[in-house]
Amino acid sequence: MPSYEDDLSRFEEHNTQVLGISVDSVPSHEAWEKSVGGITYPLLSDFYPHGAVSEMYGVLRAEGMSERALFIIDKDGIIRFIDVHPIGEQPENEELFEVLRSLHSFA
Repeated sequence: MPSYEDDLSRFEEHNTQVLGISVDSVPSHEAWEKSVGGITYPLLSDFYPHGAVSEMYGVLRAEGMSERALFIIDKDGIIRFIDVHPIGEQPENEELFEVLRSLHSFA
């Protein structure tokens, strides 16, 4: 998710808050953040109750891990974009910016 960090100012131009969330513990998040040289957006832990948020969004796997997924949620709490993809892949940020631009055209 360092690519989000690289484009954080572009996300902010769209009045967007980037969040990272996983079923990992806070110490695990801190270790990962350190390993990638730092992250300035919030990392949230869905550790306890384990996977509750992931389950609510339909991305908790039976083995207790969450899928690699992206959600764009508008200010009214409506999910406008979902992308579930293999762990080693993610959509290009430009695809996300296209979705964000399309949301602004409805505002």
